[in-house]
Amino acid sequence: MNIVSILPARMNSSRFPGKPLAKIHGIPMIGHCYLRTQFCQKLSGTYVATCDQEIFDYVLSIGGCPVMTSDTHERASDRTAEAMLKIEKETNKKIDIVVMVQGDEPMINPSMIDKSLEPFSDIEVQVVNLMADIETLDEFHDPNEVKVVVDKNSNAIYFSREPIPSRKKGMGSVPMQKQVCIIPFRRDYLIDFNSMSETPLEIIESVDMMRVIENGDKVKMIKVNDITYSVDTLEDLNKVQEEMKNDSLMQTYI
Repeated sequence: MNIVSILPARMNSSRFPGKPLAKIHGIPMIGHCYLRTQFCQKLSGTYVATCDQEIFDYVLSIGGCPVMTSDTHERASDRTAEAMLKIEKETNKKIDIVVMVQGDEPMINPSMIDKSLEPFSDIEVQVVNLMADIETLDEFHDPNEVKVVVDKNSNAIYFSREPIPSRKKGMGSVPMQKQVCIIPFRRDYLIDFNSMSETPLEIIESVDMMRVIENGDKVKMIKVNDITYSVDTLEDLNKVQEEMKNDSLMQTYI
């Protein structure tokens, strides 16, 4: 099976402009994401999809594989799909599964990618997301963290930047969980997904996986126990810098 990973990245982030090249322990964040992703043995290749020459040049400088894409994309999945088709044309080989790894998850590790691919043994599974426990109430209320609730089969019921589920009656056995942005798609489903119109709840929540749910499809959620934080603000960057001080995987490439 031909499985590739694509990291969509752009400089013009509304919440943190220039964050892909923001440095963590001397290495740009997109470098951490790329170098850690490529350690996954199940991948045929790892690529960075970008519309920015600065990111393209940096990825080349570390021996990586950048793909230049249009600067009109609003969604990471659109940029990923364009890059996927370019890679297929360049390699003359059809891709079976594309793992979209957001370029603001510098604490990812290869085992997380391995785990995200496990559900594809079921031919019905079209798209997978990882999820992890939320550790604090501050994180639960942080609008930059995408929260998720799931059904008994670990399919997503709803995603929101608001704190869900409600804590008014206590949490009981229902955990606080967040989306971790390692998102594998079957190749054809990614193309189908991008052909769908944006949906009302997707727009309200600013979470593109709501488009899958609103169209009656399923997002398979896989729990990971790894501690990981996405970077949406300078405060997040400083937090991750501290968290990664003793990161053993980072020591292999820094």
